Amino acid sequence: MKPNPLLMQLGFDKNDRVVIIHADDVGMCQATIPAFAELIELGSISSGAVMVPCPWFLQAAAYCRQHPEADAGVHLTLTSEWSTYRWGPLTTRDPDTGLLDEGGYFHHRAHQVHEHASPQAVQTELKAQLTHALNAGIEVTHIDTHMGALAHPKFLPIYIRLGQLYNLPAVIPADGESDWQVLGLDAQTAAAAAGYVREYGHDHTLLQIDHFTGLRLDQPQERFAQAKSAFDSLLPGLTHFVIHPAQDTPELRAATPSTWECRVGDYEVFQGEQLQAHIKDLGIKVIGYKPLQQLISNLQVSE
Repeated sequence: MKPNPLLMQLGFDKNDRVVIIHADDVGMCQATIPAFAELIELGSISSGAVMVPCPWFLQAAAYCRQHPEADAGVHLTLTSEWSTYRWGPLTTRDPDTGLLDEGGYFHHRAHQVHEHASPQAVQTELKAQLTHALNAGIEVTHIDTHMGALAHPKFLPIYIRLGQLYNLPAVIPADGESDWQVLGLDAQTAAAAAGYVREYGHDHTLLQIDHFTGLRLDQPQERFAQAKSAFDSLLPGLTHFVIHPAQDTPELRAATPSTWECRVGDYEVFQGEQLQAHIKDLGIKVIGYKPLQQLISNLQVSE
């Protein structure tokens, strides 16, 4: 793999292992917000992303306003995966847009969005989510995609263009189908997404992440050992490392019955000094999205 030019511009060596430790799903429910706040303040994570359509977005935005040093992006959301805890689009109630399921919420899974959603409706919704976050006072550092819903040739141009228009990194794997599958995509969709990025990759305005990894949401046991092993295995280059920290609350258990133990495990493991010390001992460099956002902020793209 060629050295990532953005890392070279930040002063890293081509053999450095550089990681963004990223908290997904901030604002999905209340338990995610104090967990994000504590881990940011401890320095054990370096960024996170808020879910604008979700019920606890306003509290997440309030925290970000009060702590502008927190590295916070927008977790662009087109899916609502839980059975009894749901959310929908900001911009429409029209089923003809393809954004809604039979209950009037976002679809449960990314493949349903890929099959049904209109690109125009997706573009309108994504811009509304980002604008809403900015208007709420969040100093947005990047955008990424919840459950990989935007990782499809039909929507990737919209996603990339949105990042360009707002001078924000749009988090995208560089060239690995396996990295796209980390986002939850099936092999066929991952291959199509990777093919699109390979074709588009000559454009210097496209921030690309060398590696995607993190802690799975289906293995609650031995969470520390999983984290330690994952950091041991990091490759040279820029890695987006995903966790889903949340405090243990009745709401979390009720809303996310199949994953709450993993989410609480992430919070507890990254609270501890032992993992931070291990990462430091490995010589891994931890950054957030702010320095990357600053690097591309001079790439102005007109509407």
